[in-house]
Amino acid sequence: MTINLRSKPRTVVITGATAGVGRACVRAFAARGDRLVLVARGAAGLRAASAEAEAAGSPVRTILADVADPGACEAAAARAEAEFGPIDIWVNDAFVSVFAPFTEISADEFRRVTEVTYLGYVNATRAALRRMLPRDHGTIVQVGSAIAYRGIPLQTAYSGAKHALQGWHEALRCELLASGSGVRVTMVQLPAVNTPQFDWVLNRLRGRARPVPPVHQPELAARAVRYAADHPGRREYWVGASTAATLLANAIAPGLLDRYLARTGIDAQQEAGPRSAQDRANLWTPGDAVEDHGAHGRFDDEAREHSAQLWASQHHGLLATGGVVLLGAAARALARGR
Repeated sequence: MTINLRSKPRTVVITGATAGVGRACVRAFAARGDRLVLVARGAAGLRAASAEAEAAGSPVRTILADVADPGACEAAAARAEAEFGPIDIWVNDAFVSVFAPFTEISADEFRRVTEVTYLGYVNATRAALRRMLPRDHGTIVQVGSAIAYRGIPLQTAYSGAKHALQGWHEALRCELLASGSGVRVTMVQLPAVNTPQFDWVLNRLRGRARPVPPVHQPELAARAVRYAADHPGRREYWVGASTAATLLANAIAPGLLDRYLARTGIDAQQEAGPRSAQDRANLWTPGDAVEDHGAHGRFDDEAREHSAQLWASQHHGLLATGGVVLLGAAARALARGR
């Protein structure tokens, strides 16, 4: 049964909507009846995602577009408002990646990762802000990664793009705060997620690409994105204990983390066996143009569906209040003991 969590459905645009976290976000927002505009490159994936949203009771439109093209983002935003009215929420999730040592990534490949994974967010956000700022209303959620703070070996292009995304997001948020705008931007930093991307990345490793454990299900990430869209006052949310541990360790001892990842990061991102002949890179062409691949990758057996850390990230105030209450109780107990 579909549960509408809000009395008034909102217009939500999701980029990278056909697979992985983006696809899970489609399901999460459709579950409460929001009007959805799905943007992606894969025709088969768009058809399947649209069918899922419609089955859940959500009005939906699909747009075949590459976010690396600023004009395509502008056209997508214009169509979204023409079809459903003012955009309330824009979720940026589209990305591509390469798994290879830096010296084995060509200039064109590196540029392509940057154009989609970083500039794609910039292009889409610019199109959204053109409409949100005059109305002084709207929320933009950037789907990020622990890699936005901590680069890892074999993902230099993706690490660079996510670091750029983080810096740009912070600067943009400051500008919006300085202007007193009612438009909000927030970011969700994700851990390793069980998505089809590991069969789609351009892979030059000896084995099949895989996420660094622990792995989480995309539905967990989608719940975090939806929560962030509803509570955009926070600058960012961390999902998963591994994300929190990585970011804290990098802040305290980045040099030690460099050495740790140099020892463990190469093998942790690939399987022992050889690459699969069925893997197809989506760097230049979509991986779901003719066949839908859904939200999940091939790591269901090990992926986690819940995270206590996510709850903690969403309830800082409650935890702080609880801490004060406990400290007060402890102080009273000590006083009585005297």
